[in-house]
Amino acid sequence: MDDALLGAMLASTLRVSTPLIFCALAGLLSERSGVVDIALEGKMLLAAFAAGACGAAFGSTTMALLAAMAVAVGMSWVHGLACVSHKGDQVVSGVAINIIAAGITAVLGAAWFHQGGQTPPVGPEVRIQALMPAIAEAARGLPVLGAVLADGVLGHNVLVYLALLLVPLVWWLVFRTRFGLRLRAVGENPQMVDAAGVSVTRLRYTALTLNGLLCGLAGSYLVLAQSASFSQNMTAGRGFMALAALIFGRWHPVKALWACLLFGFLDAAAIRLQGVQLPGLGEVPVQAIQALPYVLTVVLLAGFIGKSVAPKALGVPYSKER
Repeated sequence: MDDALLGAMLASTLRVSTPLIFCALAGLLSERSGVVDIALEGKMLLAAFAAGACGAAFGSTTMALLAAMAVAVGMSWVHGLACVSHKGDQVVSGVAINIIAAGITAVLGAAWFHQGGQTPPVGPEVRIQALMPAIAEAARGLPVLGAVLADGVLGHNVLVYLALLLVPLVWWLVFRTRFGLRLRAVGENPQMVDAAGVSVTRLRYTALTLNGLLCGLAGSYLVLAQSASFSQNMTAGRGFMALAALIFGRWHPVKALWACLLFGFLDAAAIRLQGVQLPGLGEVPVQAIQALPYVLTVVLLAGFIGKSVAPKALGVPYSKER
């Protein structure tokens, strides 16, 4: 494999993996606190719509990012209100958010912009551009792996690097801080946390707030860094892929990162394989190639969901004993 192809594959893998990493970390924080989050898909979709709508309306990257994170945090609080405050079924609440997100983004998009549910493209001044273009171009001239450094490592925008940086930060937060100890404890034994005088409800809402911020970044990335406009159901199951990566990674940020990179690599490979003639097989159908990441999602969930040990209180509503 030459340097140019290797650099292009690495660049595509990181770009495709970025929203998965944000969502997997969001799900990790929520589920470590004992709250099942099936709604990653819906929150990411709503955040993408908010980013596209505000970016097109106001022409501001900051406004688009803030709107996306605010909408995702709001939906996380709705999820918390249903299943933390009122002890509702966490899976049903998450599925309801996914259904609401798919419907409301299509309806509002059609009503506001009259483009079949899409938003107008955001301008280049709103899109998040590559962070180090000059350094990347200079690295391209290096004799060994210059294209890999230029395209695969240095040619990305700030959200790609932020997603990678958040992996060790979330690891440190969860496993090396007092807050992380309490977060893990409330997902394992909320009665013990309550007996120690720490509010279970407050901890779970804090985790859901952080969850919403990360989902907001994931959704805004799809519009501001990848596609330039919102389209219906543009998340295309990425929230469920992130959930599969989280389970496959055993609720650990570093292991979940590798699972997200695997999904990203398969997606990047699927793009490269379109139209390729394989010896003895001919051209591989595009539909079969595009289905690869989703097939892997089903395989991982079927093969590892019973083997991964989830937090003991995951999905169990907590009622304070009087």
